[in-house]
Amino acid sequence: MKKTLIACAALGLAATAAIAQTNDTLAKIKSSGSVTLGVRESSGLSFTLGGGKFVGFHTEMGERVLADVQKQLGLAKLDVKYQPVTSQNRIPLVQNGTVDLECGSTTNNTARQRDVAFAVTTYVEEVRIAVKANGGIQSIKDLVGKTVATTTGTTSVQTLRKHERANGVDFKEIYGKDHADSFLLLESGRADAFVMDGSILAANIAKSKAPADFKIVGEVLSVEPIACMLRKDDPAFKKAVDDSIKRQIADGSLAKLYDKWFMQPIPPANVNLKMPLSDTTKAVWANPNDKPMEDYAKK
Repeated sequence: MKKTLIACAALGLAATAAIAQTNDTLAKIKSSGSVTLGVRESSGLSFTLGGGKFVGFHTEMGERVLADVQKQLGLAKLDVKYQPVTSQNRIPLVQNGTVDLECGSTTNNTARQRDVAFAVTTYVEEVRIAVKANGGIQSIKDLVGKTVATTTGTTSVQTLRKHERANGVDFKEIYGKDHADSFLLLESGRADAFVMDGSILAANIAKSKAPADFKIVGEVLSVEPIACMLRKDDPAFKKAVDDSIKRQIADGSLAKLYDKWFMQPIPPANVNLKMPLSDTTKAVWANPNDKPMEDYAKK
């Protein structure tokens, strides 16, 4: 009986330790010698070149964050695993421990803050409309009777409908399973417009067969802070991530990284996106914070 109680107690302690480590990402990384970075396959901030190679502004910044974590933990080696995520599964994969740090193109908003935590904002996005250059669409009012594409699991069409200039504008919605699929809907003519983050639109246009056939038009639909995502209730890991990002801002390396991915030719087609750093992004770098997008909407 005594041995059974001891055995049960040992199992209980082991289970408790396992649960505790789920909420202690630094301990998890140190004990396993590995970490999983959530990445995207067709975002403007994180995308794939194929063959398991993931690149982009947010991907590379995330890699630098994890290199700083490795130094902090005194690990001689850290195995970084890459886990592609979608708009639909990114939050569950962070919550269940599959992904330790997601650096894709996730908007920090109050609803998501109930499920996950966000690092300090690293990019402020503007939601816009991409169309065929010869399609005659210049603004929201031109979407009457048109088919508008967006990506499943995102809030872009809801954002469009809520815009003050969308009053009385009736259009049909169609959804792509990911950003590349949504752009294909526009490219193939099944959609007249694709509503999404400006960086995602620009990247997909740049990677298309005929970039000159497309353009980004219309009003800015919303301003959204984009940040890396991590599990809730893990202040030590959040501090490590935030400290690394603040260091990259302070030493100028984040600005150089931005220039590399938005102002220079990028793979796979060596197209320059020509997207200078916005004043809004400069402002959040000058005062790093993890405020949700609702704070940006306040007048």
